[in-house]
Amino acid sequence: MNQLDVVGVRVEMPNNQPLVLLREVGGDRYLPIWIGPGEATAIAFAQQGMTPPRPLTHDLFKNVLEAVGQELSAVRITDLRDGVFYAELVFASGVEVSARPSDAIALALRVGTPIYGSEAVLDDAGIIIPDEQEDEVERFREFLDQISPEDFGTSSQ
Repeated sequence: MNQLDVVGVRVEMPNNQPLVLLREVGGDRYLPIWIGPGEATAIAFAQQGMTPPRPLTHDLFKNVLEAVGQELSAVRITDLRDGVFYAELVFASGVEVSARPSDAIALALRVGTPIYGSEAVLDDAGIIIPDEQEDEVERFREFLDQISPEDFGTSSQ
């Protein structure tokens, strides 16, 4: 398993489909994962340190974990089958729970848990961005600094 950092979320045009972009720590591969608008908002909120007036689902789950004394020790993106990514929530107690990567990432960002990707997933879906395209990644980071979760067209209640 290789540790991954969340670069951010982005909406791809012309389909308006959000994706989360992860980067291999100490490596040169990026892992783009298509996600839903609700999860894009949740990830963007967490990256921007925003706390909604009412807990979103991922905030609620974090609060429940704290209330019952459970610690999320890792998130693992474990598999890619038929174009669908699979992930696991790994708890300090040793319990592992299957999860969608988007939900697992949103939760990991809230609790400060590391995210890992299997070598097989990175081999299958990882992309290497050549040095000349690093400027594009930097522009993406600048874009992320200026986008707000409301730009994803969902509202939190």
